[in-house]
Amino acid sequence: MKHFALFTASAIAALALAGCGEQSGGGAGQTRDQIRAVGSSTVYPFATAVAELFVQGNAGMKSPIVESTGTGGGMKLFCAGVGAQHPDIANASRRMKKSEFEDCAKNGVKDIIEVQIGVDGLAFAEAKNGPGYKLTPKIVYEALAANPYGKGPNKTQTWKDVDPSLPAIAISVFGPPSTSGTRDSLAELILEKGCQSDEAMKALKEKNEDEYKATCTRVREDGKYVDSGENDNLIVQKLGANPNAVGIFGYSFLEENKDSLKDVPINGIQATYETVSTGQYPGARPLYIYAKKAHMTAIPGLQGFLNAFAANWNPDGALTKRGMVAAPDAVRKASAETVKALSVLDGSQLK
Repeated sequence: MKHFALFTASAIAALALAGCGEQSGGGAGQTRDQIRAVGSSTVYPFATAVAELFVQGNAGMKSPIVESTGTGGGMKLFCAGVGAQHPDIANASRRMKKSEFEDCAKNGVKDIIEVQIGVDGLAFAEAKNGPGYKLTPKIVYEALAANPYGKGPNKTQTWKDVDPSLPAIAISVFGPPSTSGTRDSLAELILEKGCQSDEAMKALKEKNEDEYKATCTRVREDGKYVDSGENDNLIVQKLGANPNAVGIFGYSFLEENKDSLKDVPINGIQATYETVSTGQYPGARPLYIYAKKAHMTAIPGLQGFLNAFAANWNPDGALTKRGMVAAPDAVRKASAETVKALSVLDGSQLK
């Protein structure tokens, strides 16, 4: 009975999808003859670039709808179900979590195609006339953690309070919200690394994973860290208005705004195309898109949209010209094979 119920739900979803492309005469809310992608604000400019290229190469096709919801928000929408009312693609600035994969499965989203489209850097930046900060994961953690090393609420007020080598300037950091993949990357690549400078935190991870995560990744809420929403351009504007502040966003936004911003090195390494592509930069991270195999034949042009990503993610491709860092050769080759074969993710390696 359970298998029959699941089959019936899948069949209904498939029938709903099959009718998507046959509808006509309505707005985007009434038809599904165009692709819908949600998710990461970092991937958003690359997805919109691919949407433009897709339309240029496919006469008569409607432009895909691309929404910047943040990686976490996008995954919730993506995993809510199969059918015309649910998005076809989730853009992500970090890999899908095991819990998200399981939520997808519970809602009937069982054949998921994972494609790494490139690499990005979690950039730290300041205004051109900023003080010239030099940071490390340990410094960033001790400045931003709500409860550094589990020793009580964070009382530091200035960067000098954190490290004597830094100026006595009030800590002010503009960064991504909790729903953002960029925030997840900040936690995993920077905050946890800083937290683990204390041997007791490594022991805590083995003893109590939940307490470890809270201690090492929860950000203070006293105004020193300002959640700036999913609009990374807003952070750029805020840095212009406050030259003593630090901003955190994807590397491409730093590249796009080099006229007004400068990089804040982490561990003495600047975020550049080379350091990000080779993984030397501490904040380097992969970028992904996730697609529903159940939607591939039902949503017009979905395969072509994935093909457009693959055709433009090379080092000299249109996406790198927009600021994305090309993935290593082996990764691009594997991703191209995934797009061609529509191989699905088994989820066994997700965390």
